[in-house]
Amino acid sequence: MPVNKTPVINKFEVISSSYHEKLLDFNFQNLSNKKSHESRSTFSITNEFILKFNETQDPVEKEELLEIARKSITKCKRKLGLKTLGSGKHVDLPAAWTEVVFLAQCKGEIQDEALNMLYVSLDHISFDYDHLPALFFVAESILYRLCCDALLRTYLYSIEMKLAKIGYLIFLRLFIYFLHGHLESFQPHLLRLQPFLYALCFSGESYNQYPNILLQVQFILKISEIICKREHLYGSVFSPMGNQEASGNMCSDMGQLPLDQRGYEVNHLLWHSVAAWSCVQRDNPQLDDVLQHLLSQKTQLQKKCWLDSALALLVLGEAAKLNLACLRTLMDLLRDFISSILSIQNQQESNNVSDFSSAWNIVTIYTTILSEICLYASTSDLRKTALIGFCDCKNSRKSILLMDKPEEEPELRGTSVLSLLEYFSSKISDNCDQVIWRGYYSIVYNLVKMSWELQGDEEQDGFRNVIWQTLQKTKECEKDVRIQNAIRVAQAELNDLTDPFTRYDAKVASDVGEEVFSKYLGWRIANTLSSLFFPCVDTQIPPLEKSLTKWDQMKCPKKRQESMKKRVLRFIVSNLESHILRCWHCKMESAWVPGHQTEENTN
Repeated sequence: MPVNKTPVINKFEVISSSYHEKLLDFNFQNLSNKKSHESRSTFSITNEFILKFNETQDPVEKEELLEIARKSITKCKRKLGLKTLGSGKHVDLPAAWTEVVFLAQCKGEIQDEALNMLYVSLDHISFDYDHLPALFFVAESILYRLCCDALLRTYLYSIEMKLAKIGYLIFLRLFIYFLHGHLESFQPHLLRLQPFLYALCFSGESYNQYPNILLQVQFILKISEIICKREHLYGSVFSPMGNQEASGNMCSDMGQLPLDQRGYEVNHLLWHSVAAWSCVQRDNPQLDDVLQHLLSQKTQLQKKCWLDSALALLVLGEAAKLNLACLRTLMDLLRDFISSILSIQNQQESNNVSDFSSAWNIVTIYTTILSEICLYASTSDLRKTALIGFCDCKNSRKSILLMDKPEEEPELRGTSVLSLLEYFSSKISDNCDQVIWRGYYSIVYNLVKMSWELQGDEEQDGFRNVIWQTLQKTKECEKDVRIQNAIRVAQAELNDLTDPFTRYDAKVASDVGEEVFSKYLGWRIANTLSSLFFPCVDTQIPPLEKSLTKWDQMKCPKKRQESMKKRVLRFIVSNLESHILRCWHCKMESAWVPGHQTEENTN
């Protein structure tokens, strides 16, 4: 039975184990020594300061230490470039990340703010090869705290959710670097991560009732399986079918050869999703053809290797924030996927088809992407479509708000937020498939976060009113403990135990610092993969091709370029698709920045 963790707002104590102190001291001294010739100031946060900060009982001394920590927070905000998307002469990310990792060990408000800053920074910064040593340092520190401290707790803490979210962003970034062939020189760093990743493999049972965290942990493990060239024991902890042979749950698409001998094969769905993004960005008239080819690859979602499919949805979701046709394609993909999965499982034919054990991953990822579209799409029409759907909007909305239980189980009419809510709520039961209850959980969980994000925004009052009423009816009518738990977990993640249904008119300061969704990383990934898959004739891949600085102490650029030539990134496409898509060299228009809305909000 899974461990019953109750979401509470508590902070775990500073890690004082000798191993972690040595780990931080080693990395801290390494980074400090490498940057000593150009450091602008010395770090004020040390292990001694952290222990003193957390253990002192003297009110006067406590206030003095708190003031020092607050000043360090202010300095880190500037060095992280939180207001400039990580760019500017004042930005020093490796130094700032290092100090933020130390600050995150101080109890209370400092810990919360430090982790919030780290999450925002990892979300919005560009991909830069020079960031990799510091990124590995952050990864090692976060994994240590997630594996060796948080997992030992009886209850689920808000800090545990923050650590999982940060780890998810870190490993998504590492995977993009991997696709560019930039991790070959970082084998010692990857080896240092493996003890923590091995421990994390056995954490699945603790998170079974919390799909949002479980999904983030699965992302970390699946990516590490690829970039570390090792296999994790998914069969014993993550397989929903119980204990199975590990080989039955591993990704078979990679083949028998090591990755460094055969390269990483990008599946059709991801390739076409990046192609669609490129068409939208370049206003290419062949977008419709690309989307048709993309839909023809819909069976890729049913493969056991779900990581590429997840990235494909992420990239296509970014295109859907700009283009209605892309949004329709995204929603059609998931409608077909959910219908196919549940139909096959209902007929008990899963033994004769692909393994669908990871189907809930795809549905959960999709609901998160759809929620981000509701909040950050470029036009109000796109946002409303993601929430309500393309057709029969009024009837669908009325049915959901009233939470009517139909006499017959409804068909899946669409995959908008409200359509999925209606569909999953009609099928929820104690013995329902995990796709049903985890999909339902994810929608309610994201609706709470969406409602919180929209607080105080007068221009979005009508939009938020629909979300608020839907949540209120769900809270009143839905008695399933798992779904009620989704509301509590979302509140805990937001560090806000106040009932959201009593705070409808509450105003929220614009500088609250808590980011409920990832606003920029999907956009960064889409742009970077577009440059990698479809580079223009006269351009290179600028996000990752910066010259190394001395503090990296890695191989020289010449050797790194030689290793790039050895990298094999395979694109399996037909001659027709290549002919349609390969010759895009249109003039690149200025890129759209997530969160920038080009149309007045009309509700």
